[in-house]
Amino acid sequence: MSKIINRRGFASDNNSGVHPGILAALPKVNDGHVIAYGDDPYTEKASAQLRDIFGQETEVYFVFIGTAANVLGLSTVTQSYNAVICPETAHINADECGAPEKFSGCKLLTCNTPDGKLTVDMIASHMHGIGFEHHVQPRVVSITQATELGTVYTLDEIREIARYTHEHGMLLHMDGARISNAAVSLDCGFYEMTGGAGVDVLSFGGTKNGMMYGEAIIFFNPTLCEDFKYRRKQGMQLASKMRYIAAQFSAFLENDLWKENASHANRMARKLYAAVKDISGVEVTRQVESNAVFARIPSHIVPALQDEFFFYVWDEEVSEVRWMCSFDTTEADIEAFISLIRSKL
Repeated sequence: MSKIINRRGFASDNNSGVHPGILAALPKVNDGHVIAYGDDPYTEKASAQLRDIFGQETEVYFVFIGTAANVLGLSTVTQSYNAVICPETAHINADECGAPEKFSGCKLLTCNTPDGKLTVDMIASHMHGIGFEHHVQPRVVSITQATELGTVYTLDEIREIARYTHEHGMLLHMDGARISNAAVSLDCGFYEMTGGAGVDVLSFGGTKNGMMYGEAIIFFNPTLCEDFKYRRKQGMQLASKMRYIAAQFSAFLENDLWKENASHANRMARKLYAAVKDISGVEVTRQVESNAVFARIPSHIVPALQDEFFFYVWDEEVSEVRWMCSFDTTEADIEAFISLIRSKL
């Protein structure tokens, strides 16, 4: 039976509720009838807002969830004999139930990335058998910003990967499920670390940062997505009442709500890190660069902590756990959690 958790925990920023500003936007588009499937003024407004950020030449498509954004984005720019190079920890490899392989037909070529970030040398290790019909042909490099380990690619790191990728006739995809947290961490704009740094296809996430549901796929080169409207429909991601996704994005982008939410989540993660880093028996294992804190703790205290503040064990073998902060995490939550940890050690 599913566990009902009313108290805010540290399991995932997906576990949080919806920001009041996002909820308030939905009734505003609820009156009357508009044309379905995105041919409405609210969807056009949200699309225009994203084009204002990412460039007027970009193509914007809304979908329901991040897995769909990744899978449809990748499948649009690949053939079944292609390969996608990504970290072992990438969501497309570890947490999408084989959907990228099933729907694109591509093989994922993974790299062991201690900090969750690809490097050119790692990518180069898969650049063999080019033009040889017995080998899959690398077509896309996929990076996650912020990564699944809470780390953040610098602008120079993204540019270097993009340079290498393009020099070898490949494309760069970014999984931006937590792109807002990365932008805050780098103190930069969305375009600066995506299209401006050489990214070709972006999964732009909002669900983990206060939205109810909805992601956007951004193609920086329109020639890459000439048949995408058919792929989205075939992929069961063409929302009939798309205005409710669009309205969330408009509220998310207006008055920098995205930045307010992500700044708070990142700040809470830093506060949590500062509070646990000197506790005997707790070892912080990753750089805290976004809204995640990873740590090793004694395995025997995990169940008692989870009963009060639910979180996930990242690596059972070494008792490494992941604590995620959200837009609604409070200082009181952190203080109570720290007090509980100290009481169990």
